Amino acid sequence: MRVVIIGPAYPLRGGLATYNERLARAFAEAGDEVRIVTFSLQYPDFLFPGQTQFSTEAPPADVAIEVSLNSVNPLSWLRVGQRLRAERPDVVVFRFWLPFMGPALGTVARLVRGNGHTRVVAITDNVIPHEKRPGDGPLTRYFLSACDGFVAMSRSVLGDLRRLGFGRKPALYRPHPLYDNFGSIKPKSVARAALGLPDTTGYLLFFGFIRAYKGLDIMLEALADKRLAELPIKLIIAGEFYEDAAPYEELIRRHQLEDRIVRATDFIPNEKVVDYFCAADLIVQPYKNATQSGVSQIAYHFERPMLVTDVGGLAELIPDGVVGYVVPPTAQAIADAVVDFYANQREAAFTAGVRAEKTKFSWPAMVAALKEVAGR
Repeated sequence: MRVVIIGPAYPLRGGLATYNERLARAFAEAGDEVRIVTFSLQYPDFLFPGQTQFSTEAPPADVAIEVSLNSVNPLSWLRVGQRLRAERPDVVVFRFWLPFMGPALGTVARLVRGNGHTRVVAITDNVIPHEKRPGDGPLTRYFLSACDGFVAMSRSVLGDLRRLGFGRKPALYRPHPLYDNFGSIKPKSVARAALGLPDTTGYLLFFGFIRAYKGLDIMLEALADKRLAELPIKLIIAGEFYEDAAPYEELIRRHQLEDRIVRATDFIPNEKVVDYFCAADLIVQPYKNATQSGVSQIAYHFERPMLVTDVGGLAELIPDGVVGYVVPPTAQAIADAVVDFYANQREAAFTAGVRAEKTKFSWPAMVAALKEVAGR
C-alpha cells in the first residue's frame, strides 16, 4: 500500500515531528511504501513562541521526507494537493493538532480526495485546542469535513469529534504508542552523571515545552509545601519556555525554591531525552487541561513512574496506584502524592507496574487503526 503522511517532520523539530517519523517507520515495517510531506514553513516567526522551529540534528536516514507545504501560502496548498491527487496514493494520513492548520490541510485533503481513489484520514491530537482563539471552530470543521475517517489518541478527543458532528464517519480510539526511539534505558546513576547531577538527591522531572495549560505553576506551588521542603529532592524543569518565564521566576523567588530547581530550559535534543527520564524518580505532569501526552509514552518506554492530573484524556493511560498517581490539579494533591511516593518507597512497585502496562502501546496497532478507518 502507498501511504503519505502529512505533518511536521525533519527539518522541523519537536514531538510531532518525532511521532510522524516513527509512524513512517511503522508503516514501512508493515510492508507499505511511505513518505512524509512536511512544511517548508510551519508557522510564521511571529506566531512561533520558541527559539527556533528547526532541528540541529542530522536528518533521519531511513525516512523519505519531502519539504514542500507552506502553511500560509495557498499556492503551495494547491501544488501539493494537485500533485498527490495525480499520484493517487492509497491513503493520506494527516496529523491535525491546531485550528491554524485547518485551511492548508483541509484544502490539500479536498484536492487529494478528488481523484476518487485516495482515502484521507487524520490522527486528531486535539479538535478543541488547549488555548482557544476566535475562529477555531470554522477552521477545525473545514479540515475535519474533508476527512474520510479519524483516529483519536484519547477517548476525550473521540467524544469531541462526536460532539462536533463527525461521529458518523469511521473513528477509532487508539492510545499514543510508545516513544521507543530515544534509546535504551540507562541506570539512574549513569544518567545523572551524564547530566552532572549528584546521585545523593531525588529528582522529579517536568519535561516538555512550557505553556500555561501544562501547570508548571501548580508544580512550583506544590514544591513549596513544607513537607516537600524537608525531603532531599529537586525538580528538574527540562523544556523550552513557549511563553513569558517571568511569572514562574516570581514563584521560584517568592517560595525560595532556587536551590531546589534544576533548570534545563532550552529545547532538549533527542539524544539527551534518555538522560533526563532515566535520572528521575518520578515524572510529573501537573496539567490544567490535556487530551493525551507524549511525555507519558516516553516515561513508559523508560519505565519511570508518573504523576498526572485528572484532566481531559491524560489519566486514561495511567492506572492510579499501579504506575503512579492520578490526582486533582491542585498543589495540595500533588504534594500529597509526592510525599507518599518517597515516604512509602513506591518506586519499585510502580516501575514494575509501568513495565507490565507498557506492552499495550504499540505502533502496529496504530497502523492497523489508520488502515481500518481508511477502509484499506
